[in-house]
Amino acid sequence: MLEGIHPLLTGELLLHLDRMGHSDAVVIADAHFPAWAIGARVVDLPGTTTPEVVAAVRTVLPLDDAPALDLMASADGEVLDVQRELAAAAGTDAPRYVDRFEYYEQAKRAYVILRTGETRKYGNALLRKGVVGHPSAG
Repeated sequence: MLEGIHPLLTGELLLHLDRMGHSDAVVIADAHFPAWAIGARVVDLPGTTTPEVVAAVRTVLPLDDAPALDLMASADGEVLDVQRELAAAAGTDAPRYVDRFEYYEQAKRAYVILRTGETRKYGNALLRKGVVGHPSAG
């Protein structure tokens, strides 16, 4: 146990986030996402939602310059409640919406994928790590 660390941030997860460099990506994926098929590094976080995990990750990971958050665009382009929750949890009001297949391509290049128990469709977020300790890091 560590003091001051969000309880969803396991030791394994913290190790991966620490090893990420500037502009590396972490995908916080819903339960439908093909994480194990496309990810080189996957951490399973069952029983969690994607907004919860995004909020926990943001306690230790600053965002990169825009676009720092990519969300998978819904099939009809509608902005869904889960997407609003993801943007709020990330602390940004300017997410970039990416087509599903382009999102998969970006996720393949992500440093790590965090697979949650989120069951809502399009509950996926890709965050780019900013510079730790930089005055603009929040």
